[in-house]
Amino acid sequence: MVPVAVFPVKGPSLGGAVPLSEHEQRLLDQIEQALYAEDPKWANTVRISDPRNHYKRRLVKASIGFVLGVVLLMVGAVAPLIPLGVGGFVVMLAASVWGLSSWKRMNGFGGEAKPGAPDAKPDRRRAARPSFMERMEERWRRRGEER
Repeated sequence: MVPVAVFPVKGPSLGGAVPLSEHEQRLLDQIEQALYAEDPKWANTVRISDPRNHYKRRLVKASIGFVLGVVLLMVGAVAPLIPLGVGGFVVMLAASVWGLSSWKRMNGFGGEAKPGAPDAKPDRRRAARPSFMERMEERWRRRGEER
C-alpha cells in the first residue's frame, strides 16, 4: 500500500480531509525536492509546522525590547534627557504590547487556536449563563412585579 498524504480542507461546507491521489502525491514530492534544492534555508523555515515557535521568537524579541526600553528610561532619568526617557517608556510599552499579543496567540487566547487543539466549541458554562444585560433586564422585570 502506498502512503497517501492527507491535507485538511476547511471551509463553510467542507469538513473533512481530502486524500491525494498517487499522481498528486508524486507532483507534491517533486515540488518539495525542487524547493529543497533551490533554497534549503527557506524550505526548512517553512517546514516548521508549529506556529508557536514563531510566537516564542517574537516573545524573546519583545523581552529584549522591554529591557532596552528600561535601560533607555533609566539613562533618560539619570541624565536629564527627558526625550530619551520618554522614548524608553514608549519602547517598553510597544514591546509589552507586542509580547503580550504573541503570548496570547501562542497560548491560544488570541483568536488562533493551538495546533492539534480541537475545533472551537462553545463554552458550556458561558452558554448556560445569561449575559449581563439579560440579568439586568430580569432584575428590572422582577422589581416591577414586586410593586
